[in-house]
Amino acid sequence: MNVEGIISVTGKPGLFKVVGQTKNGVIVVGLEDEKKAAMNSTSKMSALQDIAIYSYTEEIPLVDVLERIRVKEEGKATIGHKASAAVLTEFFRGILEDFDEERVYPSDIKKVISWYNTLQRAGLAVETVKETEEKEEVAEVVEEKPKAKHKAKAKPKAKAKKE
Repeated sequence: MNVEGIISVTGKPGLFKVVGQTKNGVIVVGLEDEKKAAMNSTSKMSALQDIAIYSYTEEIPLVDVLERIRVKEEGKATIGHKASAAVLTEFFRGILEDFDEERVYPSDIKKVISWYNTLQRAGLAVETVKETEEKEEVAEVVEEKPKAKHKAKAKPKAKAKKE
């Protein structure tokens, strides 16, 4: 899943795709309503590719978490973000078993699920070309059969010229 250029803006609902730059900010397009807007540089913007989820061992990039949801749901929409905190936590535990429950709040889980569903509706919850190529390479390696080795024929030696 490629979320390059997708941002979240504090105080604004939904996700936005950066399409241009202005003198003091950026021009964005809403993923759901496709309306253009100018965001001032003083707005708090977070690129999805820079966000991570805490686990007990390391920080897991949000892109990887979204990809796990996509694989589990086979690219379809997942549960609604308005479900109860217990249901959301249980669902998230199925995606990321060792997430740090003390530092990842139910509101964070709601955001992740909401973002996934927004990306899915926008058609961005798909395999990237790179992922498809990697799967094809693995399939080719598995399907390849060892070829019989042929003995190389010896090349005739060049005769030395006498002068």
